[in-house]
Amino acid sequence: MPRENWQVEHLMRRAAFGLNADDAVRFAEASVASVIDHLVEYERQPDDVDAKIGLSSYVGVTAPGRQFSPDTNIDDARQRWLFRMVHSQRPLQEKMALFWHNHFATAYSKVAGTYGAIVGTKMMAAKAGVLPGPPGQIELFRTHALGNFRDLLLEVAKDPATLVWLDGRLNVRGRPQENFAREIMELFTWGVGNYTEQDVYAAARVFTGWNLSAIKGATTTNDPNAYYEFLYNPNQHDATAKTFTFPIYNDGNKTIPARAAADGMQDGIDFITALARQPETARRLARKLWNFFVSELDAPDPAFVESVAAEYLRAGLEMKPVVRYILESPWFSDPDRWFTRYSWPAEFVVRAIREVGWNGLSVDAARTPLTNMGQTLFEPPDVAGWELGPGWFGTGAMLARMNFAAALAANQKVNLARAALSYRASPETLVDYLLFERLSPAPFDRLSYNDLVAYVQAGAAWTGADAQVNTKAAGLVRLVAGSAEYQFV
Repeated sequence: MPRENWQVEHLMRRAAFGLNADDAVRFAEASVASVIDHLVEYERQPDDVDAKIGLSSYVGVTAPGRQFSPDTNIDDARQRWLFRMVHSQRPLQEKMALFWHNHFATAYSKVAGTYGAIVGTKMMAAKAGVLPGPPGQIELFRTHALGNFRDLLLEVAKDPATLVWLDGRLNVRGRPQENFAREIMELFTWGVGNYTEQDVYAAARVFTGWNLSAIKGATTTNDPNAYYEFLYNPNQHDATAKTFTFPIYNDGNKTIPARAAADGMQDGIDFITALARQPETARRLARKLWNFFVSELDAPDPAFVESVAAEYLRAGLEMKPVVRYILESPWFSDPDRWFTRYSWPAEFVVRAIREVGWNGLSVDAARTPLTNMGQTLFEPPDVAGWELGPGWFGTGAMLARMNFAAALAANQKVNLARAALSYRASPETLVDYLLFERLSPAPFDRLSYNDLVAYVQAGAAWTGADAQVNTKAAGLVRLVAGSAEYQFV
């Protein structure tokens, strides 16, 4: 059926991973408000998507010659996350997990290089209750996807993968390790220009003793039951006072007081709370959310930044009211800002699969193309995350997108032709079906539209024969999904 609910389609591209055919029917008559409610209040929807892995009506996974094991094999973990993005009934939860994965960028390679591939995968991706040990970092991001930012920040500070990635496991009294202390201010909260080197050193002392403990043979690299967990070690905590150049407490006091080492975890809790409630932290999050939800072509509107920051502080640092406020805002719904955000490789791949089809496809077919596009899940290039926006689009990366579009179209050729048979009356009807009903690119200009029509007309005179539809439908999908217009959401 025609996809005429353009505001809803915009919402689903930005706050989810696009509309598939079932969504297009489901939301055809839905109000924008009801779809926002559906997305934001995702706890109302079942989280049973992992149970669908391996079922024939869903996109496939590949584990040649072995059992699929996403809790202990990082390539399988990547497939499971892609599967979830394609099929989850809670797409905004997955979208925010992707956002936080970039915000708190942590790379599997260092974690696995320190503790081995199995433990490293568990630290990054393990689901709670499948194997002994705490859930992986991505599960932390799902759990707190729209939760309280201060609580998320505290859990990240205790997260085993973070403690390896930023060397918190080595942070001990007498030899404070500054990596996490610096990044929690520079990248995770209020940004450069708001702290000094004195603050970095004081913060490093705050987190002394926030270390790791090896459980059940975790010093080996091949035991799936082995794990590490957060340990506060009072014997390694600097219990003296720490003074900052900015207030830590509501009364303006800049000093975390000396405490008994047994109570020293409170130092970190006080420090994290102070950072999370800083107005400049609120503004920095607002600017990042502008780029993620509203536009990368327009600079953040100062009025948006101030109003979203105010909502964040008013809501007690809860992210659900903040994201709802953004999705309901005039900045988000402005048609001039549709298709003004560059799709991340994972977004491009998942949206293409959802719109083109997946029968007979394995998400494993996307892993290498994603790397060629510049995004390997669980492997951001450094602690600052991926270079977003036009940074995704070097020549090689764009070629990788075009090649994936071609491979996906070829894989789905039979299904595409079957669906397109009702639209074979003319080259124009076939093009319109794929542009306006099946796929969701940014608008093609008249010249580009005519080029698509000319592609259908090329060769023998158009009769709409089965053989013509079989060839041209897949070819059009390849051209549209690989076009510049399809790279925007």
